[in-house]
Amino acid sequence: MATTAKIAKDEKLAIAKAAGIPKLRCRHRNRCFRCGRPRGFLRKFKLCRICFRALALAGEVPGVTKASW
Repeated sequence: MATTAKIAKDEKLAIAKAAGIPKLRCRHRNRCFRCGRPRGFLRKFKLCRICFRALALAGEVPGVTKASW
């Protein structure tokens, strides 16, 4: 299954859950907003660890700086 198809399936399940349909075929899976990766997901930013690191290093995530000591 393509990544976009998986994202569409997850969105469809979320809509069904909000509508109150009692039985769902599978559980909701958190996915990265940018690339659709299901693992290494950071809830606070809705990104996977790889996309988060790339955006943080580019300075595109507000409030996040590289740690140095």
